[in-house]
Order: sequence, then C-alpha cells, then structure tokens
Amino acid sequence: MPKKPTHADAQLILQMYDLRRESEMRKARNWATTQFWPQSADDYMKVVSAFGTQENAWLRQVTTYWDMVAAIVLAGALNEELFFAPGAGSAEMLFIFAKLHPFLKEIREKMKSPAAFSVVETIINKNKTGRTRFATIAKNVEASRKAQKT
Repeated sequence: MPKKPTHADAQLILQMYDLRRESEMRKARNWATTQFWPQSADDYMKVVSAFGTQENAWLRQVTTYWDMVAAIVLAGALNEELFFAPGAGSAEMLFIFAKLHPFLKEIREKMKSPAAFSVVETIINKNKTGRTRFATIAKNVEASRKAQKT
C-alpha cells in the first residue's frame, strides 16, 4: 500500500514550485515549453551540442531539473501520487518528456548515453497516474508537433 502524503511531501512540492519561479528558470521553462518543438532527434542534438548558447543552457537547466525531481520521487522522498496529481507540477515534466519521447532511442544512441532521461521514464512508467497523464499529454504534444509542421 503506498504511503499517505505527508506535510513534508507538501512542503517539498512547494519548494520545487519556488525553484521553478526563479527568473532564469522561468525563461528556460518558457523556451522549453513554447519554442522548443523538436521534429527529430537531430533537432534535439543541435541544441544539446550548441555549447555556450542560451538555448543549450535552458535545455540543460529544464531537463536536469526534472531529472532531479524524478530521482527524488523514484527514491521515495516524495509521494508519487501527490507528485502526479493535477496541479502539483508534474504536467510540465510530462509535457517536456512527451516532446522527446518519440526520439528517445535515437537521442540515447547519438548521445552515447543509454540512461538519458531514464529516471523520468521510469517514474512515469512506474505510476498508473503518471502513465495515464503521460498518454494524454503525449497525444496532445503529437497533435501540436504536427501543427508546427504546417
């Protein structure tokens, strides 16, 4: 039986929210959610390989933030159900992962990093709510990606 969320879990969710409000993180999140629409693994690789650019810094900032949060959840330091509850902040992680998911195998190969995004992937697949929410978000992301092409 999963543990019941505690006050410490709620406090951690609020602290993670505060981190996401930092000014540079807001810029990074805005870019990652509104402007970064990879159509292929190569689109991702162009940004991740462009060291010294603002987009590279933003991509690394956002993806490592969510990887860190997913690791905290996976380790049991934050209640999974609370994390995946609508309004608790995980939608952004799911959204960004959905943008990369169709190209994940190729991204891992090109980066020579089989573990790239594996913590995020694991926590999503481990949790029924996470899987359900991801499926919905991924469908919406693919529709938006197709609209970007036209």
